[in-house]
Amino acid sequence: MSGAANEGKALTITVDGREYARLPIRTDVVMPGDDLEQVVRGAVGDQLTPGDILFITEKIVAITQGRSFPIREVQPRKLARFLAKYVTRTSHGIGLAMPETMEMALRECGTPRILLAAAVSAVTKLFGRRGDFYRIAGDKARAIDGPTKNTIPPYNEAVVLGPKDPAGVARRFKTLLGGQSDVAVVDINDIGGNILGSTLTKAGEARLVKILRDNPLGQDRQSTPLGIVRVVEAS
Repeated sequence: MSGAANEGKALTITVDGREYARLPIRTDVVMPGDDLEQVVRGAVGDQLTPGDILFITEKIVAITQGRSFPIREVQPRKLARFLAKYVTRTSHGIGLAMPETMEMALRECGTPRILLAAAVSAVTKLFGRRGDFYRIAGDKARAIDGPTKNTIPPYNEAVVLGPKDPAGVARRFKTLLGGQSDVAVVDINDIGGNILGSTLTKAGEARLVKILRDNPLGQDRQSTPLGIVRVVEAS
């Protein structure tokens, strides 16, 4: 761990009157078949101290669980092509705005749930309200990642689903790393974020979202899929 902030990101942030460091951890590109335990142990080493929080991006958890699919292998149905047209694309990620990612959402969440989310969203958008699609479709839909121009290969040509049992993953890693530091599997991007599973309390998760609100790991080719949150003690 270099202790250096990613470009355009601050190393520290003040939340609720306390200052926290967000320390990015660089790794090699994580590939399907890699052992996540070895990746994390090798990258973190002995750098955790009691009271730290290790946060792991949901993407590397999902990749090592075999939940990354080359776009060429995803055959979207007509419904997926239709629904994808009505999803707003942003500069921060394609989300479900392409037929292949929408197809995977239909498979992951079930067609009835996605149709309900789309119908409610279509109505509430007329009244200026946004975000209902993902509120109804849920974390599984929100966590699906599609390729962007800055995505690290080979994931610039892949769809990555959300991880399985992120809370269980967090508990396992807390134990493996000695039990003195909490662990969170996070889905953070430049427009917001969620804690998919952790060993924190609900209040602790809410605080962590605030601490990571500016996405200190970045969203392009930083290759820092892990990080440590540490309280900065007053001198």
